[in-house]
Amino acid sequence: MFLVEQYKGALVTEQAVEMVERKGTGHPDQICDCVMDAISVALSRAYLQTFGTVLHHNIDKGLLAAGRVEKRFGGGEVVEPMELTIGDRATFSFEGKEIPVQEIALAAAKEWIGKNLRNVDPERHLEYRFKLAPGSQELTDIFARAGEVRGANDTSAAVGYYPLSPTEKTVLSLEHELNSERFKKLFPETGEDVKVMGLRRRDELDLTVAMPLLAGSIESEREYFDRKEKVAQEMRRFLQAGLRHFSRIDLHYNTLDEPGRGLGGVYLTLLGTSAEDADSGQVGRGNRVNGVIPIARPIGTEAAAGKNPMSHVGKIYNILAHRMAREICNSVAGVQGAHVMLLSRIGDRVDRPHMANAQLVMEPGRRAAEVEKEVEEVFEREFAEINSFCLMLAKGAYPVS
Repeated sequence: MFLVEQYKGALVTEQAVEMVERKGTGHPDQICDCVMDAISVALSRAYLQTFGTVLHHNIDKGLLAAGRVEKRFGGGEVVEPMELTIGDRATFSFEGKEIPVQEIALAAAKEWIGKNLRNVDPERHLEYRFKLAPGSQELTDIFARAGEVRGANDTSAAVGYYPLSPTEKTVLSLEHELNSERFKKLFPETGEDVKVMGLRRRDELDLTVAMPLLAGSIESEREYFDRKEKVAQEMRRFLQAGLRHFSRIDLHYNTLDEPGRGLGGVYLTLLGTSAEDADSGQVGRGNRVNGVIPIARPIGTEAAAGKNPMSHVGKIYNILAHRMAREICNSVAGVQGAHVMLLSRIGDRVDRPHMANAQLVMEPGRRAAEVEKEVEEVFEREFAEINSFCLMLAKGAYPVS
């Protein structure tokens, strides 16, 4: 069922206050999301190579328990490694063949950590705990039923929107810059555990950034604050490009710091992530699938990371809703913004939603009713290509955080 209507709420850009958060590569929650989705992609690849189809799995339960380190200016030691729990359901055998699920999951986790966290050794700095089991008979049976398109394995709703606001774009781009290859070459003493919180008050943007410096690169408290100021200067230089959207941008960096307190007054990590000794992580507590945590926007409650890309609408519809909103804005004349809500009913084919609703922000003088047919055609086109879209999800073509 499709329903197209005029958006009647206040636009986020017209509200006096807007809050947007982004958790970066080394944040414990982001690590969990990315690792679990990497495992889903690896399992999907193995299932496709062996059986020509993606089998039942949901690797969407993960917990990164913080370890313990001893830090000092100039270095430190890992006293207790972090522990990563990898959990939920997977297919361990099919048509008489065994699938080495745990080995595939472990290799995928170590590969992601090795590629994205420069100072974390996936062999020495983490321990791995598995809580994976076969799925229930009814949910597994979805993959044995006839038909090219899978049935939804849950009754679930998702929402997406487009375009991003200038605040969202700025928060997202700043974290990407701080974890970029260019920035890490310029400031190799910075860690990957970045968090950016943006507060827009009317046309002024206030940014609070947390990003540790590496203990092994900082020999003293004085050097810490000297390097911190150079990093902050580079951030301010980067943010100058965004001033066309705001009357001013204020930056606050590592605001818990307090000179004169030694190690207690500076944000140092040994490995570049607070998961080494300060903060644990969990799947679903990080960014939404469009990369930000928008406090004043409609957001769904499903964690997309690690979910099955062929039948779990918590993943499929989450990403598809944002994709549809973007396509509507880019292809339908007169539409300035779109909110898309999708609802599945368990057992129904994923290309036949229980509801697909588009709420449109129209140009002045235009009405949603004028473009209803065109928007419905976008829905029809996207759902007609659902299998191709799901296969791209299975291959990791769309980021989930």
